[in-house]
Amino acid sequence: MPTDALINVNGDSVQTLEILFLTTVMMLLPSLIIMMSSFTRYVVVFSFLRNAMGTQQTPPNMVLVGMALILTLFTMSPTLAAINEEAFVPYQQEEITQEEFFDRAQVPLKRFMANWAELESVGLYCTMSGVEAPETQEEVVQLPLTVIIPAFVTSELKHAFILGFLLYIPFILIDMLVASTLMSMGMVMLPPSMISTPFKLLLFILLDGWQLLFSTLVAGFSLG
Repeated sequence: MPTDALINVNGDSVQTLEILFLTTVMMLLPSLIIMMSSFTRYVVVFSFLRNAMGTQQTPPNMVLVGMALILTLFTMSPTLAAINEEAFVPYQQEEITQEEFFDRAQVPLKRFMANWAELESVGLYCTMSGVEAPETQEEVVQLPLTVIIPAFVTSELKHAFILGFLLYIPFILIDMLVASTLMSMGMVMLPPSMISTPFKLLLFILLDGWQLLFSTLVAGFSLG
């Protein structure tokens, strides 16, 4: 086989592998972004709120997921700007290779996740993977993504469940008050949820609940 033909075959093989790799990354990108951003906390808290209010499927899942994505863009905008400046722009200008692009793009995401991953969760996954656990939050950035991502998600689920518990408290009080009132009136056969749900909605409306919840969640990340 001529040398030129051999070079072309090797070049086509490398290009094909790069295309397959990029296609795989693009397929996994939505899931990775969800697991590596603030999306998890938002959507779990919204689900807790809907269950606490007893409104069944209102708001629908598409609305909750869409609102979680929008709030995630607000929260992740500094991280996305850092990725664009440190990795995408140099790669677009052909100043760095593809491998360097992925290495640089990891750094801002690691910084964000390390800021919210609890050291206990990080230590757990370090033990499971056989990596030395860091002693300070700053050292978490040096860990691989296989340790930082599950530690971050575990910490986010913990924070989301804490917020969900706090959201449940006022609505549970309303349920208990309505149930006690109905029992004292002898109206045992009347479902308490039929009476308590309008009162819970009224409380949420008077407090401007959506705006208060959204601002609190976003501010929670801003203060980190």
